[in-house]
Amino acid sequence: QVQLVESGGGSAQAGESLTLSCATSGFDLSRNAVGWFRQVPGKEREGVAHLVSLFGRTTYADSVKGRFTISQDNAKNTVYLQMHNLKPADTGMYLCAAICRSTSNGSCVDYFYYGQGTQVTVSS
Repeated sequence: QVQLVESGGGSAQAGESLTLSCATSGFDLSRNAVGWFRQVPGKEREGVAHLVSLFGRTTYADSVKGRFTISQDNAKNTVYLQMHNLKPADTGMYLCAAICRSTSNGSCVDYFYYGQGTQVTVSS
């Protein structure tokens, strides 16, 4: 049974940094795509970062390029999202996702599994 449990969210001031973690279980992290999504009430869920470590491929939303980094530690079965220079627009519920279900332009856009999320609130 696949399980994804996020942690590390919280409140931050603009310009600060946060690192989110996603503890995974029930699948082979080293052989599957993983990603982070941002959910804001009233808006469509947005893919923020994606990683396919098997091919060394990462993709990012334009809004976070140069500020966010997705990575994983296969020994710890954990996926990370390092967020730097945070902006109020980064506020939202961040969900970890695993095992790609559909792709667009070479990037995974939907996954079979999602976590419950961790809230990030950035104030100006």
